[in-house]
Amino acid sequence: MADQLEGRNAVLEALKEDRKFLEILILSTGKEPILQEIQLSAKARKIPIKTVDRRKLDQLSKTSHHQGVIALVQEYEYAQMEDVIGKGRQMKNPLVVILDGIEDPHNLGSVLRSAEVFGAIGVVIPKRRAVGVTPTVAKVASGALEHMPVVQVSNLTETIKRLKKEGYWVAGGAGESSSRVMDQSMAGPMVLVIGSEGKGISRLVREQCDYLVQIPMDGKTGSLNASVATGILLYEIFRQRLSKGRTEDLG
Repeated sequence: MADQLEGRNAVLEALKEDRKFLEILILSTGKEPILQEIQLSAKARKIPIKTVDRRKLDQLSKTSHHQGVIALVQEYEYAQMEDVIGKGRQMKNPLVVILDGIEDPHNLGSVLRSAEVFGAIGVVIPKRRAVGVTPTVAKVASGALEHMPVVQVSNLTETIKRLKKEGYWVAGGAGESSSRVMDQSMAGPMVLVIGSEGKGISRLVREQCDYLVQIPMDGKTGSLNASVATGILLYEIFRQRLSKGRTEDLG
């Protein structure tokens, strides 16, 4: 089966990696430099290119934001937990993100982008009751999907237990926690757990967290969506490690 990548950055980043392309459909009137770069890269890799009109792209688009290019690629292959753990063993301060029940593809795509920017080595999602990698996820991730391993697991609690045996500390994001994230040390191998909007972290997963942290806020709504909260928490981890000269161990 084939997956569909949409959007200029998503397609261009995939061209830079080893993703197998079946075909690229590109807007016939597209003259922007990035579209021309995509065409040149595709020709260099001998990938079939078809120029089509905007109506055709609109019909095929699954995201409604194709930006003039759609690529058919080999079906996405999820990473293996063993590979993420293996990479972590080579680092002093590896960081893994675990998402508990995120169902919105826009949130997952944004998390992947933040995780890649702030040096995580992998994002773990459950196989059930959660969104997987979709065209919308790839589009929102804006190329980060090609650099950030995504692991699907059957049991989050068992996965966390396994990471704990590897020496990871587990922090859960929870608005009701009395511990502010900036007051908690995020040194050493870390797992950051984020729950779904509304429900938060499930009970069994929460019980595996070593501590819970909250983002202090001052506003009327009193909440952030999952991807924004994840970005803030990841930045705080990055900031702490940057201040202690440990960012060489993040990515």
